[in-house]
Amino acid sequence: MQIYTVQPGDSLYSISAAYQLSADTIAYVNQLIPPYELAVGQSLLLTEESPAAAQYFLRTAGYAYPFISPWVLEQSLPYLQELPVFSYGFTGNGELLPPALDDSWMITVAVSAGVTPILTLTPFGPDGNFNNALIHSMVQSETAKNNLISQLLQIVPEKGFGGVNVDFEYILKEDRDAFTAFVSELTAAMNRQGGQVSVALAPKVSATQTGVLFDGKDFQALGAAANHALLMTYEWGYRYGPPMAVAPLDQVRRVVTYATGVIPPGKLSLGLANYGYDWPLPYQKGITSAVTIGNVEAVQIAVQNGVPIEYDPVARSPYFYYTKDGTEHVVWFEDVRSWSEKLALTRDSGMEGVGIWQIMRLFRAGLILINSSYGETDTGTAG
Repeated sequence: MQIYTVQPGDSLYSISAAYQLSADTIAYVNQLIPPYELAVGQSLLLTEESPAAAQYFLRTAGYAYPFISPWVLEQSLPYLQELPVFSYGFTGNGELLPPALDDSWMITVAVSAGVTPILTLTPFGPDGNFNNALIHSMVQSETAKNNLISQLLQIVPEKGFGGVNVDFEYILKEDRDAFTAFVSELTAAMNRQGGQVSVALAPKVSATQTGVLFDGKDFQALGAAANHALLMTYEWGYRYGPPMAVAPLDQVRRVVTYATGVIPPGKLSLGLANYGYDWPLPYQKGITSAVTIGNVEAVQIAVQNGVPIEYDPVARSPYFYYTKDGTEHVVWFEDVRSWSEKLALTRDSGMEGVGIWQIMRLFRAGLILINSSYGETDTGTAG
């Protein structure tokens, strides 16, 4: 397996000949579309086969909403061990709320493919955003907390889930210990009936780090309370923020260094971003809004506009500029190069796996990369 960076003058067929690989296979793995134009700087995964079973990762999870395309889900499941369904909510009284759309079909398809579906629990308010007042009402009330845990214990086996992923954000500082207690009690109860509990953690880099994402989460205590933990190592570059890499490797490494120092690495998974952002320029704080795009879509935009893809040496992430209708844009996204760097970090840190946010858009080369020798690849150029 090799990651190849497209050079000036390359074509699908010249690369195919240089590496003695079928052009059809290269196009399939990398989701190239006729007439198979390439962008200079584009990363291609060159492999003869499409492995469909993880050889080294114990856990590879891919989050999905119930409105995922059945075809995309079918294409993704062979490379996953877990399918966290996003998401279930709850009221301040601890009444469990199912997704707006039926998720039964996803559970059925996942189980048929040998993949464990996971119930993702989120505290979304009526506006669809994370609501810390809702969290406060539940974790500070024994009645509400016990009610929610009781319902989770019932619905998990009833619907065929393998456990619960607790994804709470913007937890108030005053609810920090109560939130940890909720995770601990849920984990103990779920384990007694054979289920597992994981908790999503914001990208914290020290125990003293403050802010709305960090004040309510005690990494060390949550690592002890839950069976597993996912590091949400993405969203440095975000929709309303200034243009930058979504998951810069230098920042991801800082999070991993801290997390593995307070949580056993064998409990940790690294979050992988399966998306990028397209910002119009110039960026104006409070005004500019980026468009979310898929990693494959990003490359297609570069090809359509005839611009080269660059690779930031610090962030270890691809980006490019293009102009459309008189407006300059900058795109930051992820590709097999950037994922390979993060997989190497995961492996070298002794972490147990990865969690992909999210699999709504198919990134076949990335999925194959994860499932092939723990993401180990060579790099090269064909000329």
